[in-house]
Amino acid sequence: MNTPSEDYHALLARHDAMRLRRRILSPAGVDAEPSCAEAPQAYEGAADQQLISEFLPLVSPLEELIAELYRVMFERHPYLRSLFPESMAFQQAHLVQIFRYLIGNLHRTEEMIGTFAQLGRDHRKLGVRPAHFQAFEAALIEALRMRAGARWTGALEEAWLRMLRLAVSAMVRGADQAIAEPPSWEATVTSHEFRTPDLAVLRVRPHQPYTFRAGQYASVESPLLEQAWRPYYLARAPHPDGELEFHVRARGADGVSDALVHGAREGGTVRLSAPRGALVLPDHTPSADVLLIASGTGWAAMKALLQQIDAERSRAHRVRLLLVARAGEGMYDAAYLEAFRRGRPWLTVLTTGQAGPADPAGLSADPGLRALDGILAQRPEAAARQHVYLALAPEASATDSARAVAARLAAAGVPAMHTHHDTTGVVPVTETSASTTRTGLLSA
Repeated sequence: MNTPSEDYHALLARHDAMRLRRRILSPAGVDAEPSCAEAPQAYEGAADQQLISEFLPLVSPLEELIAELYRVMFERHPYLRSLFPESMAFQQAHLVQIFRYLIGNLHRTEEMIGTFAQLGRDHRKLGVRPAHFQAFEAALIEALRMRAGARWTGALEEAWLRMLRLAVSAMVRGADQAIAEPPSWEATVTSHEFRTPDLAVLRVRPHQPYTFRAGQYASVESPLLEQAWRPYYLARAPHPDGELEFHVRARGADGVSDALVHGAREGGTVRLSAPRGALVLPDHTPSADVLLIASGTGWAAMKALLQQIDAERSRAHRVRLLLVARAGEGMYDAAYLEAFRRGRPWLTVLTTGQAGPADPAGLSADPGLRALDGILAQRPEAAARQHVYLALAPEASATDSARAVAARLAAAGVPAMHTHHDTTGVVPVTETSASTTRTGLLSA
C-alpha cells in the first residue's frame, strides 16, 4: 500500500505529464495552463531595497518574523506541514538567510532571477506547486503586519510584495522550464563501503536514465528522513553502467549524512534530485592548465573531473591537484588516487593535512594558503590561462576559506571567470540538526 507521500508525488507526476502533453500539442509549444506568476516587468530593485532596509527594524529580528510566518501558514493550511521535516529549526534559519540574500541583492535583479529560477527547478522534487507560494505570500504579509503593528504602511507592504513576487515568479518559471525532466529519481544502493568510521562511499543505480556532467552535485533523500535533502558531489564521471558514486561523512547531527552513512544498506533505496553545479568543464575551451583544489569530501568532485580529463586529454596541458586532509587524518581515498596518478605524467598531486577543529575546511589556514602560493608561483606567466576548480568540505567555514582562496588566486593573476566554486544554493548548506538541508522560500 502506498503512503500518503507516495500518492501525493504520483499525483504530481501525472499532473506534470499532462501539462507536458498539453505544451507539446499546443501551438508553438505554449503551455495551455495559465501560470500564477506573470513574468516580471522591468524592475528597479534599488528603491525597494532602500525602503525595506530602512524599516527592517520594524519586523526584526527576522528569526521571529519567520517563526510567525510558518505559524500562520500551517494554521491556515495544515496540509502544507507535510512538505517539511519534523523539526523546523533548520528550515527557519535558512529562510532567514534567503531573506537576507533577497534584501541585500535586490538591486542585482538579473542575478537574483537566475538564482531563484534554479531554486524553482529544485523545489519540484518536494511537490511544491504555485498555489503553495500564494499561501506563503499571504502568511508573510500577515506576519509582517503583526510584527510591525501600527507603523506598517501600504508602501512598505508593496515593496515587500514586489520583492517576493520577483523571486517567486522566477521560481515558477524555473519549475515550468524543467517540466520535461522528472522531479526526482529513485535509485537502488548497489554498494556501501566505510572508508573511515564516519565516512562511507555509496554507489547507487537510478531506476531511470540520469544525465549529469562530471563536477556536478545532486541532493539526496534517505527514506529514514523523508522530505529532508542534502547535496553531495557525484564522485564518478558518467559511465555506461549508470552507477553513481557519493562520498558521505557523518556529522553527528542525526541528519541526512548520518542516515546515509549509518543507515543505508545495499539493496535499499534513496531519492535523487536533478544534477546541478558550477564545477563542470566547459564544452569548448582551448588547452589550458587546470588547478583542482579540494578539502575533505570535496575530493569527490575532483575525482569525477580527473576521470573526465583523463578521457579527454586534449583539454589541458597539465593538471595540478591540491588536497587538504583533516588534522590527524590521511587521504581517505588514497589507494585510488595513487593508482590513478601512476602513468599520468600530466597530473601533479600535492597533499597537505593542516585542517583542524578551528578550520575544518582547511584552506584558510596559513599552511594551506602557502601550499597554494607555491603552486601558483611555479608558473606565474600562465596564471591568466589557468582554470581553477574549488570544492571545500561543507563545514561552516568553507565560505570564508573560499573567499581567502579566491583572493589569493586573483592576486596571482587568475581571472575571476576562471575560478569555479559551488555554494550549493543561495547560501552554503550544513547540517546542525535532524531537520537538515532546506534552502528556499518554502523548502529546497
